[in-house]
Amino acid sequence: MNIQISDIGHVIQLAIAPVFLLTGVGTMLSVLTNRLARIIDRSRTLEDRLDVGPDDKHMDELDVLYRRWHLINFAIALSTACGLLICLVIALLFLGDTTNLPLDKYIAALFVGGMIALIGAFVYLLREIFVASKTQRARRHTRPHHPI
Repeated sequence: MNIQISDIGHVIQLAIAPVFLLTGVGTMLSVLTNRLARIIDRSRTLEDRLDVGPDDKHMDELDVLYRRWHLINFAIALSTACGLLICLVIALLFLGDTTNLPLDKYIAALFVGGMIALIGAFVYLLREIFVASKTQRARRHTRPHHPI
């Protein structure tokens, strides 16, 4: 097993694209966790208000927040799975090059799996945004309009 510097350089070049993808996945996870934190904060506020006395309006909003929470959790799980699969792609790129094992099919399968997970994460994020927007529009139409 004679590894040359040029071989390692070539593998690093191949790994650059997945590394950039990991950066995007990290950014996506940051967005998702920030959205989740806001949902949790709002649900805690509503739960405190419900402890004082029952209110159907707050219960309805809490139900929507729990639905959004569920969607964001799925998106976080899929984004994390994507990150893990892409890390495995990078590891197999180096392993395959240094050991001369034919890992190309495994690398391709892991990459496709990572892309499917990322697509799923975006779908769940989009669904959560639609639920949040729909709730906001409904709330806006039920409030009296005050001119500025």
